[in-house]
Amino acid sequence: QVLLNLVSNSIKYNRPGGSVEIQCAPAAGNVIRISVRDEGVGIAPEKLLRLYTPFDRLGAETGAVEGSGLGLVLSKRLIEAMHGSISVESQVGKGSTFSIELPIAQKHAASEVDSSIEVPSFTGSDMHSGQILYIEDNPSNTILMERVLQYRKGMRLVPAALGRLGLELAEAQKPDVILLDLHLPDITGWDVLQRLKQNPATANIPVVIISADATETQVERLMNIGADEYLTKPFDVARLLEVLDRYMQRV
Repeated sequence: QVLLNLVSNSIKYNRPGGSVEIQCAPAAGNVIRISVRDEGVGIAPEKLLRLYTPFDRLGAETGAVEGSGLGLVLSKRLIEAMHGSISVESQVGKGSTFSIELPIAQKHAASEVDSSIEVPSFTGSDMHSGQILYIEDNPSNTILMERVLQYRKGMRLVPAALGRLGLELAEAQKPDVILLDLHLPDITGWDVLQRLKQNPATANIPVVIISADATETQVERLMNIGADEYLTKPFDVARLLEVLDRYMQRV
């Protein structure tokens, strides 16, 4: 998620024909260092202190590039939650380099979903594959979804913790299914759903709402504006896989 945010910013604020470079290498102290460098407009020194202030777009709100002013804030919080750090070097007119350092994790067995849960199974040619975009700001829910998809080796999960980032990824990557939470930090899931259905590039992608808000009226309204399914939290693993399998069959 952090890399998606940083690369997205590097592309959006780059110059025409500019490049984006990603480097990854070990650093001192059992740390991995990842850098994202662009050739964009750069950031003035007096604005660097405001870089991680929520909703502060450093004057870019008057330009043509859309944004929420939350991407870097969220990235910094995620990095700190992983006991890492983020830094930036920037020169106006020449570009910026954002670097993150994270402690290298110890190898351990992957956690599994409760093995007592009965789930639909497929083998061989019946196994479905494709890309799933999950627009959800809670890292714990994203991790849980990754574990659920261990049951479907061919399905690849692409997470997005911001609604606007989800919209950008949906248009750029054309996922086979979109899973959508309603409560997001920048725009609501309602707004995301409406924009997905209004955009010809994403209008036909199935959207599955996953939310704890499951009143009959709300479910009906969401289905009326384009949602294909509505699953409640905590979601039923077997039901979720059944829904994903059904939509993957259409691919």
